[in-house]
Amino acid sequence: MAEAVASAVIPTPALSPSAPLPVRAVLPWALFVGLLMLVALYFVGAEQGATAVFSGAGVHEWVHDGRHLLGFPCH
Repeated sequence: MAEAVASAVIPTPALSPSAPLPVRAVLPWALFVGLLMLVALYFVGAEQGATAVFSGAGVHEWVHDGRHLLGFPCH
């Protein structure tokens, strides 16, 4: 029984080389992801500080552990 399983041939599809992505297709997505990263960095690093956009401590409590994980002091 083990010989039958070991001798089984599994067909694999032929791989064709992929064409490189043009910069015009990648650039909008790269800018969007970069903007999202900057917004996330602002909320984790600066919100509820001198440049607070929202009042209260709600945002601070949601990102509190992330601040310490990334090395931002908050108290």
